[in-house]
Amino acid sequence: MTNWLVTGASGFIGRNFVLAAGRRPDIRLTAKDVDSPREDLFRALGECDAVIHLAGVNRPRDEADFETGNVGALREILDELERRGRAPAVLLSSSTQAALDNPYGRSKKRAEELLVEFARRTAAVARIFRLPGVFGKWCRPDYNSVVATFCHRLARDLPIQVSDPDRTIEIVHVDDVIGAFFEALGGSKSGPAEPFGSVEPVFTVTLGRLAELIREFRASRDSLRQPDLGDPFLRRLYGTYMSYLPEDGFDYALCRNVDARGALAELFKLGGHGQVFVSRTLPGRMRGQHYHDLKVEKFVVLEGAGVIRFRQLATGVRVDIPVRGEEMRVVDIPPGWTHAVENVGEGDLVILFWASEPFDPDRPDTYRAEVES
Repeated sequence: MTNWLVTGASGFIGRNFVLAAGRRPDIRLTAKDVDSPREDLFRALGECDAVIHLAGVNRPRDEADFETGNVGALREILDELERRGRAPAVLLSSSTQAALDNPYGRSKKRAEELLVEFARRTAAVARIFRLPGVFGKWCRPDYNSVVATFCHRLARDLPIQVSDPDRTIEIVHVDDVIGAFFEALGGSKSGPAEPFGSVEPVFTVTLGRLAELIREFRASRDSLRQPDLGDPFLRRLYGTYMSYLPEDGFDYALCRNVDARGALAELFKLGGHGQVFVSRTLPGRMRGQHYHDLKVEKFVVLEGAGVIRFRQLATGVRVDIPVRGEEMRVVDIPPGWTHAVENVGEGDLVILFWASEPFDPDRPDTYRAEVES
């Protein structure tokens, strides 16, 4: 068991770090923030094996607060460690702004220099991460994160401002940041000559493209088109957007197509991965009676009892497959077999469908043919 102390625990990265560290049985974590009593902080410094310093100031009312929040707070921690004769590993969350000549960047650069000097004097392990913009769940909108602001506002149908659509930004996801922190703290016990760590992957995107993607996420409830979640950036950005849904906006109604057989509703259109839809068929009713040349489908009965009936169009071979909701069996629907689903139970028959391509009315690949010829 190792003892870690994290400062800035109630901030964006801090909250995610505390959550992730809580899943690690080998870590005993002490979380501190700006309102923690100084004596409690100092007591924890006397017991910890590593300090993860996430506390800092990036948008103060007074420019002098950069020095107090980014340099003074770290100096106080390092001075107390040295007074106690302790040299735990210290990880500092810095910023790419440290390479720039502005008040915030200069304060972050001085904090880095403080830590490097402490490591030289004490042989402590120093790890410094110059982070670009960080995005993910729980980041504060309308503050200093364009991703958080766009996600929060568009999820609530509020307007956004894209000052320069062609401006390019570099961003990393908070989970990748925390993964890099864990890896850095779990490495060598001796400090490297170069203390700077890195986070991968770094994503580059224009503000215009970022706004376009998040608008598409918002519109997907109507279009049913889902993003390509095989793309690492889209997977992270979509998860981030979903984390900003308002509490009264988690659920939404599907557009149902209702007829004498029951109801059918599309759930998702997955681009090159097809589409998903669901049907509810009344007792004694049948739906289907068609075949496909190329399209493949999979049926899963979720509730009720039915029979999926097939006829091979070339040979006339017949196949009947009984299905029940409690079995959760998948039935493949091959091309060239006309097929139908009949509800043979006393209640509704509910089926989840996957088709290998979204339905295109101009090229439907769905042709009428009775199973019982």
